[in-house]
Amino acid sequence: MRDAQSFDDFYRSTARRMVRYGYAVTGDHNEAQDLVQEAYARAWRQWGRLSAHPAPEAWLRLVVSRLATDRWRRLRGLRGALRLAGAPPPVAPPNEDSVLLVQALRQVPATHRRVLALHYLYDMPVEEIAREVDAPVGTVKSWLSRGRARLAALLPDLAVVELEATDVA
Repeated sequence: MRDAQSFDDFYRSTARRMVRYGYAVTGDHNEAQDLVQEAYARAWRQWGRLSAHPAPEAWLRLVVSRLATDRWRRLRGLRGALRLAGAPPPVAPPNEDSVLLVQALRQVPATHRRVLALHYLYDMPVEEIAREVDAPVGTVKSWLSRGRARLAALLPDLAVVELEATDVA
């Protein structure tokens, strides 16, 4: 059985050094944090064996080094692909309506957001959404209705523009 306290002690005593080591290896603080986090997750999964290792911190450094090497290999392949294909075209910044919609969606319950996205982005019928989210059809209809109503309340100006656009068509 894993001893959570001994892992916690190990983490507290080594984490700062590991992030510094990861930064020295990658040259990027955020990437170092990601690699070190992944290394500690792997250490936790094997803590029963690793806690008996003569140098668990050395094992952790090896994992961080290997993860960094894997990252550089992936980036090298990506750079090669970009050289062959060329840089992607620039992406235009989001328009004001998109920004307002995203802000409003953040205020809608997650279940409602999910069914709205499936319905409007994937053009999925209610029955298919119900199967995917494992909910009754009536519940999905309710979530769609409530989600639309909440968005309409949060975006009254956009709702009017949408109605006007559909009336003209």
